[in-house]
Amino acid sequence: MDAHLRDLRYFVTVAEELSFTRAAERLFISQPTLSKQIRQLEELMRVRLFSRDRRTVRLTSPGEALLPAARELLRQWDEAQRAVGDAAAAEASRLTVGMSTSVGRGLLATLRERFTGRRPGCDLRLRQVNWTDPTVGLAEGEVDVAFVWLPFPGQDDLNVRVVAREPRWVAFRQGHWLAERDEVDFAELLDEKFLALPESAGPLRDHWLATDERGGRPPVVCTTVTNAEETFAALESSDNIVLLAAGNAEIYRRPGIMTIPVTGLAPSVLALAWRRGDHRSIIRDLAEALSPEPQRPATVRNTP
Repeated sequence: MDAHLRDLRYFVTVAEELSFTRAAERLFISQPTLSKQIRQLEELMRVRLFSRDRRTVRLTSPGEALLPAARELLRQWDEAQRAVGDAAAAEASRLTVGMSTSVGRGLLATLRERFTGRRPGCDLRLRQVNWTDPTVGLAEGEVDVAFVWLPFPGQDDLNVRVVAREPRWVAFRQGHWLAERDEVDFAELLDEKFLALPESAGPLRDHWLATDERGGRPPVVCTTVTNAEETFAALESSDNIVLLAAGNAEIYRRPGIMTIPVTGLAPSVLALAWRRGDHRSIIRDLAEALSPEPQRPATVRNTP
C-alpha cells in the first residue's frame, strides 16, 4: 500500500516544527491523531522516522532521507493542482465574489481596476449572500472568494487575508437619543435594544453585539436581521440600534438613519477569504489586487 500525500504533509510539518504539539496546531488536527498517522507511516515504510522522548523530537537517518523527497512530492502535487485549476479557470474565465453587504471603502473599484490589469479577460461577478451564511457562499461553493467579517464559524478551514481594520460605529433612527451625540462610549449602550445577526453566524453575531465587552451582561436583542435591507427597515421603524464598521458608515447613512463612532470597543476586521484547496493563480492575483501598493520613495529636490 502506498503512502497518502496527507501523511507526507503531516510528516513534513512535524519535521519542520520538531514538535508534535506545534505541528498539530499548524495542521488544525489533534495531537493524538497526528501521532497515529505518523506511526502508520512508519509502519508502512518499516522504519522509524522520528526519535522522540518527553522533551525532544529529532529526525532519524531514514527521516532525513525522506524529508527532501516528501517536500518535492508535495510541491509537485501543489503545482499539478494549480495547473488543473488554471486550466479550468481559463476555460470558464469567470470569478464570483461573495458579499453580505456593499463593502464600501473604494475596495470594489480598486479590485476591478487592479485585477482587470492582471486578468483582462476575466468576468468578475458579484453575488450578495444573506448573513445566515457567515462564510458568504464559500461553504456551499456558491462563490470563489468572499469578503467576510472576522471571526466566523469555519474560518480555520479557509485562507483569509485581512484587508481592513476599523473602529466600530453605531447606527440608529433619526429620532433616537443618540442623534444629539457626536460619539458614544459603549458602556452607555449596554441596555439598548440591538439588532442581531442569525444564530448561525455564531462568533460573528457575538462580535456585532459586542458580547466580549459587556462584562457578562447579556445583550437585549429584539430583532434578528438576515441582510442589509432588513437592517435598514428595522432601524427606520424602531428604537433598535446596530453596530457596524466605520467603513460602512456612509452606506448606512440615508434619510432617517444616522451613524456615530463608538469608543471602548475592539476594531472590526474585514478580510478576503477563499477555500484552502483552491490553488488557482487567478485567486492569488485577485487577493494581491487588494494588497497595499508599495510606497515609492519621495523625490528629493535640491533648491537654490
